[in-house]
Amino acid sequence: MTSQGVPARAEALGAHPRFSRGSQERLALAQLQKQQNLVVCFSFFLATRAGSQNPGIGWRYQSLGDRMGNSALRAHVETAQKTGVFQLKDRGLTEFPSDLQKLTSNLRTIDLSNNKIESLPPLLIGKFTLLKSLSLNNNKLNILPDELCNLKKLDTLSLNNNHLRELPSTFGQLSALKTLSLSGNQLGALPPQLCSLRHLDVVDLSKNQIRSIPDIVGELQVIELNLNQNQISQISVKISCCPRLKVLRLEENCLELSMLPQSILSDSQICLLAVEGNLFEIKKLRELEGYDKVFICVVAYFCISSY
Repeated sequence: MTSQGVPARAEALGAHPRFSRGSQERLALAQLQKQQNLVVCFSFFLATRAGSQNPGIGWRYQSLGDRMGNSALRAHVETAQKTGVFQLKDRGLTEFPSDLQKLTSNLRTIDLSNNKIESLPPLLIGKFTLLKSLSLNNNKLNILPDELCNLKKLDTLSLNNNHLRELPSTFGQLSALKTLSLSGNQLGALPPQLCSLRHLDVVDLSKNQIRSIPDIVGELQVIELNLNQNQISQISVKISCCPRLKVLRLEENCLELSMLPQSILSDSQICLLAVEGNLFEIKKLRELEGYDKVFICVVAYFCISSY
């Protein structure tokens, strides 16, 4: 190292008659950036100007983690071209990979869970015409583009643990959707768009901020509805009208027994009801008509001592 902290190799190269003082400074900066775990990509080019060849230097830098992600991305794209499955989890990605535009016509599964993606590219996401499963769990999504709803063959959508407050108004156009997971978001109400999805079997809305279940719930076609760990204090009696609802999960909410429609027990298709962790004792349900027709799911806690 020289007295100025620039490696001798860089200094010698900078002293070459083909390199200007500006080039020396850039090379010095490159060395410092490398010492800070940054990767510097240099591209040298010759430019003919005024009859003489003057050197130029251009660069860009990215974090080491991003470089590793890009390397893995290329390998996964090549594999996905053959299998129709693209999976790239736990890579710290901050954007939806633009390289996937090469695979819009053959991808059937995309899993980008456990990254840091904040948004989906509207002009790209709607082009995956054969896509059946999309997983973006544990990212930073706060909005979904309308173009997502162009995925007419999508049957599984998993968006757990993001920052979503609402769904696109066109969400009901996902006509093939069967399984929807939105646990751990910031939804403040039951999305009415779900009532337009006639093939929807399972919906997970647990760990959101839902306070009440409105009359429109009676139009849901789901078989299982998970509303655990919300803030629900009111439920419309119309929930008993859901024609296919067999499993209803309402654990750890704010329900008084008087707010639980009795028709759930006596006049509905529901055969499994989970209500542990609300503002009433489970044994009080025994006093309601229809109690013996529904299996009440109770979580039991056992303390095992060793001697």
